[in-house]
Amino acid sequence: METIAIIIYTIIFLYIAYKFIRAIRIVPAQEVLIVERLGKYHKTLGAGFHLLIPFFDKVSYRVSLKEEAIDVPSQICITRDNVQVKVDGIIYLKVVDPYKAVYHINDYKFALIQLAQTTMRSVFGDLDLDKTFEERESLNAKIVAVVDEAADNWGVKIMRYEIQNITPPDRVLQAMEKQMTAEREKRALIAKSEGDKQSRINRSEGIKQEMINESEGEKQRLINEAEGEVQEILQVAEATAEGIKQIAMAIKKQGGDQAVLMKIANEYLNRLKKLANKETEILLPMDYTNLEEVLKGLENFVNRK
Repeated sequence: METIAIIIYTIIFLYIAYKFIRAIRIVPAQEVLIVERLGKYHKTLGAGFHLLIPFFDKVSYRVSLKEEAIDVPSQICITRDNVQVKVDGIIYLKVVDPYKAVYHINDYKFALIQLAQTTMRSVFGDLDLDKTFEERESLNAKIVAVVDEAADNWGVKIMRYEIQNITPPDRVLQAMEKQMTAEREKRALIAKSEGDKQSRINRSEGIKQEMINESEGEKQRLINEAEGEVQEILQVAEATAEGIKQIAMAIKKQGGDQAVLMKIANEYLNRLKKLANKETEILLPMDYTNLEEVLKGLENFVNRK
């Protein structure tokens, strides 16, 4: 009997010691402990050292305040154009009120996953298949808005939601691939036609510029030739005027009249000599054959001046 009593006392002592040891709690950062006293919520223990009353206080829940990422399993969603797509995602959340997260709902993670799936089916039903790929960001924002509103009552803050995969059926994928191929071919043809158009425009612009350059060159050439002819005429006129001036000055000198008469007479005879051709018949005034009369008339003209 004594042995049994010793064993019982030992067990009771160890149990009491265990309770006193468990009454000492050190809570790490980003964690809280929910303490109940006699089955009723008592307080929330934050990071640090805490002492509890043995046999009265009990740590009922341990809650993490870190941001968590929860997989949302894939599900079938039907788009507005009646296409079934398989969609999955990830929801990022953080507990901001441990009391609500523990006492307002049994399992907030399960509830958030179910709510995210329901909301995802709803937002996909408002869009056509093509729009679901283009408006992924807006879909994420809509899901976050709906889920965060409900999660507020559970002491949880929804940080963001990301749609991971949108998988249409195989037949839809094949149709989309054909459509994309057609679009690429269409863009290639458009790009080629635009290139041909630009090439023709460039060629016509080059021909136009070439014709303009040639006409400008021809215009400049004609201007240069005209200016050259003008300069030539002016130089000839100036030379002729200078020659006449020199001749006039020479005539005024002593013996100039006789020199002029001799020059004219010489030219006169040369001209008559060229006319003296047996195959040419020319009628001349009678005075033209009388050289003495001709010279006398020229002498009177010169002296009259």
